[in-house]
Amino acid sequence: MKSAQETLVPTTPHVEGDEDIGEIRNIVGFHIRLAHGAVYRHFSETFAALDLTQKQVSVLWLVDDHPNIAQTGLAQRMRMDRATTMAIINRLEGRGLLVRGRSPDDGRKQTLNLTDSGRAMLGTAKVAIAEHENWLKARFTDAEVAHLIELLTRIHE
Repeated sequence: MKSAQETLVPTTPHVEGDEDIGEIRNIVGFHIRLAHGAVYRHFSETFAALDLTQKQVSVLWLVDDHPNIAQTGLAQRMRMDRATTMAIINRLEGRGLLVRGRSPDDGRKQTLNLTDSGRAMLGTAKVAIAEHENWLKARFTDAEVAHLIELLTRIHE
């Protein structure tokens, strides 16, 4: 069984002297960038075998949670522009993970739904996400996780 230290450091190895960062230590944005880099690296390692990006996993999950969601609704929920959303949808559709359809309410809108393969891939991705989340949350108590989510939400909302 791995020790806590072995579990916590694979994507952010300590280098002698790297803690001497001077006044930048007090820059919140700097720490957010470092944290994002560590989380992104671990996510990429965890999802390498699935060949999915963070945004692609999020799209699959949102489409599963909101059957027949319009592309515009998906883009709004993910806070992405239309071009980025279309590129992700095109890639996932090309892999046979989701399908476009016509909205029964507005024929101008396209709806999105997962295929059986998409649901299976999302199931596999959710297992990897649980592993990734466990790696991340291991650094905090449950109360700290809730507080961290609250604080980060203030930044992006």
